[in-house]
Amino acid sequence: MTSKTTTLIQEADGIARFPVFAPRDDMQNWLHLYDSSVLTALSVHFSERPNTIVASEVPIGPNLSDRNDIRIPDLLVAFDCDRELIEERRGYPLELTDRPPDFVMEVASPTTGTNDYTDKRLDYQRYGIPEYWRFDSSGGDHYDAALAGDRLIDGVYEPVEVEQLDEGAWRGYSEILGLHLCWEHGKLRFFDSVTESYLLSHQEEAEAHRDAITRADRAEAEVQRLRAQLEESGEGR
Repeated sequence: MTSKTTTLIQEADGIARFPVFAPRDDMQNWLHLYDSSVLTALSVHFSERPNTIVASEVPIGPNLSDRNDIRIPDLLVAFDCDRELIEERRGYPLELTDRPPDFVMEVASPTTGTNDYTDKRLDYQRYGIPEYWRFDSSGGDHYDAALAGDRLIDGVYEPVEVEQLDEGAWRGYSEILGLHLCWEHGKLRFFDSVTESYLLSHQEEAEAHRDAITRADRAEAEVQRLRAQLEESGEGR
């Protein structure tokens, strides 16, 4: 999403806030963040860390008075943040916070093109965001790579190693999240090497719940069968 706006939002209470931006005009966030429940899965994964925000399209800017220096990442993760402040200002005002967001990601679309890995990369670096990742479901038609990440080292972004597992899979490790980011046949996945499992989508969670119920029902049926056998043989008396 473009960052350019000249509208100054000053509410009646005298508090400067970010403008209300129009939603993106493409389907990428819906397909790769919402429908796949990436946001929910990350929120659940970090639910035990206090004051954590996992959100999409939250404006970030170093100075609320400069409305031409705003970026709106597709995915943002911030630990130990002031959620009340961010909600009040309708965005992440760097001038009023102790630290920038910890992680941002952009999802490629035909309208963003090279901007995400050129101008936005420099802006997120200038904002001091520790990690910036990019995901291109097309495999690199819109970005310079299917999956790419940068880690801030001494104020400068250095590329994160991304390994190709096979023709349809790439993977890179986020030190900030403690998770592997995966490009798998055009889908964005997060893998936890501690549990050796993926963060589940809504569909996968529902399937796992159904499987658990089925296993419990089968176990109960087996207990009833064994109990009936014992009673028939007289051993249950």
